[in-house]
Amino acid sequence: MTELNKLNMKTLDGISENIEKIEKLFPNCITESKDENGNLKKSINFEVLKQLLSKDIAEGRENYEFTWPGKKAAILEANTPITKTLRPCVEDSKNWENTKNLYIEGDNLEALKILQESYIGKVKMIYIDPPYNTGNDFVYKDDFSKSESDYSESIGQKKENGERLFKNTESNGRFHSDWCSMIYSRLLLARNMLSEEGVIFISIDENEFENLTKIADEIFGKSNNIGQFVWAGGRKNDSKFISVSHEYILCFVKNIEFLKNHKIVWREKKSGLEKIYSEFEKLKQQYSDNYELIETELKKWFKTLPESDPAREHSHYCSVDDRGIYFADNISWPGGGGPKYDVLHPKTGKPVKIPSRGWLTNKETLEKWIKDGLVKFGPDENYVPQLKAYLKNREYAVPYSVIYKDGRASSKRLKSLMGEKIFENPKDEEIISRLISLCLSGENQIVLDFFSGSGTTAHSVFLSNISKSVNAKFILVQLPETISVKAGDSEKTKKVATNATQFLKSINKPINICEIGKERIRRAGEQIKKEHPETNVDVGFRVFKVDSSNMKDVYYNPEFLSQDLLLSLESNIKEDRSDLDLLFGCILDLGLTLDKEVKEETIGDTKVYIYNDDEKEGPDLIACFADSITEDVITAIAKRNPLKAVFKDSSFENSPSKINLFELFKTYANISDDNELQSRVRVI
Repeated sequence: MTELNKLNMKTLDGISENIEKIEKLFPNCITESKDENGNLKKSINFEVLKQLLSKDIAEGRENYEFTWPGKKAAILEANTPITKTLRPCVEDSKNWENTKNLYIEGDNLEALKILQESYIGKVKMIYIDPPYNTGNDFVYKDDFSKSESDYSESIGQKKENGERLFKNTESNGRFHSDWCSMIYSRLLLARNMLSEEGVIFISIDENEFENLTKIADEIFGKSNNIGQFVWAGGRKNDSKFISVSHEYILCFVKNIEFLKNHKIVWREKKSGLEKIYSEFEKLKQQYSDNYELIETELKKWFKTLPESDPAREHSHYCSVDDRGIYFADNISWPGGGGPKYDVLHPKTGKPVKIPSRGWLTNKETLEKWIKDGLVKFGPDENYVPQLKAYLKNREYAVPYSVIYKDGRASSKRLKSLMGEKIFENPKDEEIISRLISLCLSGENQIVLDFFSGSGTTAHSVFLSNISKSVNAKFILVQLPETISVKAGDSEKTKKVATNATQFLKSINKPINICEIGKERIRRAGEQIKKEHPETNVDVGFRVFKVDSSNMKDVYYNPEFLSQDLLLSLESNIKEDRSDLDLLFGCILDLGLTLDKEVKEETIGDTKVYIYNDDEKEGPDLIACFADSITEDVITAIAKRNPLKAVFKDSSFENSPSKINLFELFKTYANISDDNELQSRVRVI
């Protein structure tokens, strides 16, 4: 008799419950300790938790956990608020009005902070290709506690366009620490943006593979470490001992339990199938229903394929019948212990040989398979039957962890697209597209890349979308790093930089990496439209640039406002900011996404902006930035019942006019609750 489960007869363990809650919010705070019986249990690393909840560097000694000098500062930096914003750049955009894709120019740490409220929990996939810390590449140096001049001196490179980069050579005493701090703060923010079923892929080579794995284990939780792909991209002949010809793509999910509970699995279509189906159809036309001859010719055809051809991997699918191509698979119980019973041969009428491990299923099911023609018998009863596994039913498989793809192929395709080699070592858009198709499904899911380089991820999203397997949109972030020939660069690198400079000059664009990325996305989109005119894929993108706040300093520090300055001050808003700047600043501050339709309307003589106007729900936002505003305009806006309404503070002459604003919204937007009113109606 099976023993019954006993009731626990205890109240819930409140401490364990709280630890579980903290683990979901801050997995990097979880460690292990031993209980009174010496068994391991989950515990809280209060030093890490204290730093996450502190605006200052928390006291305490940094010990090896995994840690490094500057780790606490990296945590602090990730959590320190900034007053910057994103300014729309319509002239650099493509199909601004209708596109759902975003391209952001600026420091990616700042961009991630700005995007937090609008995109928290909304990103399905992140792919990044950060600097590999080889000693020759440039990485971010983050230190907002220093003055602007001190900061420039500390990194040795502070250019007019605001780049914050330094060449992290191995002579730097903080060689690994600086890199770890740089990636740590960004991954902390990136995790917040992932949805519960979200996934992050990170390309890296052997230089920082171990450190990155430890950092990601800490931030995302070791249980959410899915593993890594190994990309074998071709042999390198300049090595003295081992030709290191691969790199890694680390893979972490946001919440593995969510994937398990919702039965989410990853499957991808096997490569080379269309080629096999095409050959089979050709043989059918030639030999009609002579399946024995078709099998013979199909086997010969498989042998003619080169070893690198993906179709050759499926050469065991070489049997055919009227249903199609199949593989004669094992029909025995895996591991042994399966049922044993007699099965009669259809021609001799005698019991066939029983598999030593027993049949794969019970007698009733096997008899149904035989009746349906799914079992292949040998010439007589002395052979064990086989199960027909049709290729059309086994087109999808769990992805293989090793990717064999020549790394030079993507460089050649990019050179062909751009007309010249203007970017070194671009990532392969076909591989990233494969990752996108692997873990995304559904409508309007977001792919984020905050080290976007040449724009490969945008190109990959286009490819995935035309395959009709997904419908994704992208957010790309890239620092506008100036392209120049640097001391110590190889001749090959110098040539690529020179080519890039000449290319950007020829199209009258600034000489920085962002311009290469945007132009690549434009050309990739046009190429896809040309090759697939039947598709309606979104190949546009809205450009935004990280910039200082739209508001003057006094907006944040009104206590420093003197009476004389108050009398002369007409507005909190900087003079060089447009209505569109203000609109998107409000959109970000209100936690709305940046990809919705903007409509401009005129009420009387006053211009208003309507954001994401839904016929049933009403607009997400109506904003009016006029210098003065009449009661009729406010009434008209209130009647539209927007989710949010924003006005300029300086548009109102005095406090009574502001009170009247609220009264009009109470009347015409039918808002009775004062808290709701203050939440929905704002001024800047």
